[in-house]
Amino acid sequence: MKFDSPLLFGTLIKRYKRFLADVELEDGSVITAHCPNTGRMTTCAEPGWRVALSDSNNPKRKYRFTWELVHNGQCWICVNTGRANAMAAEAVVNGIIPELAGYAEVLREQTFGNSRFDLLLRSGDDLCYVEVKSVTLLAGDGCYAFPDAVTERGRKHLNELMEVVRAGHRAAMLYVISRSDGTAFRVADEIDPQYAAALSAALNAGVEAYAWRADVSLEELRLSVAIPLEI
Repeated sequence: MKFDSPLLFGTLIKRYKRFLADVELEDGSVITAHCPNTGRMTTCAEPGWRVALSDSNNPKRKYRFTWELVHNGQCWICVNTGRANAMAAEAVVNGIIPELAGYAEVLREQTFGNSRFDLLLRSGDDLCYVEVKSVTLLAGDGCYAFPDAVTERGRKHLNELMEVVRAGHRAAMLYVISRSDGTAFRVADEIDPQYAAALSAALNAGVEAYAWRADVSLEELRLSVAIPLEI
């Protein structure tokens, strides 16, 4: 997926109140940008790092700019977790992920029972529900890891995917890795052991799991490389 317009650059001053970030732009002015990331943003929000912002060009919006990327000295990292769903949908439509290719339809935000999943892949009665998670954490062992904070919502999604399998359909977790400086992918059981246990139970129940790394540039974001899972 391509950005709608050229990004603006600045230096991160601080991220605070979870959804806000103060940034010094290249002209020396300081603005407050929207931070579309609910996690702790460990290893991707250090003051002094270079950041890239998108401009809504909407004067009525309270926070005109959105924090999209940050550079840690090695690579660009996409911190806008909402971009993961768009990357995933584009990759599936284009047949990039072999295990999820070949379906006639790719639908966004579809319900199953009382649950809503990011993607539904469908060919007639052949259904595959996919939940997408954005991965920005790089653990101390050099692995990409999820989650970066305790996630009750994440555990709920795993339980719901098991219900999909019990109903006779395919269900999959797709971890979208939005940086390129790691090796394998693993669950951050040191952060949320309950999520790790829930994922193990889901895999044993037949839920599938895949991890794909994105190429992150100033022009576009796209999934390109399958990453080994150490689960």
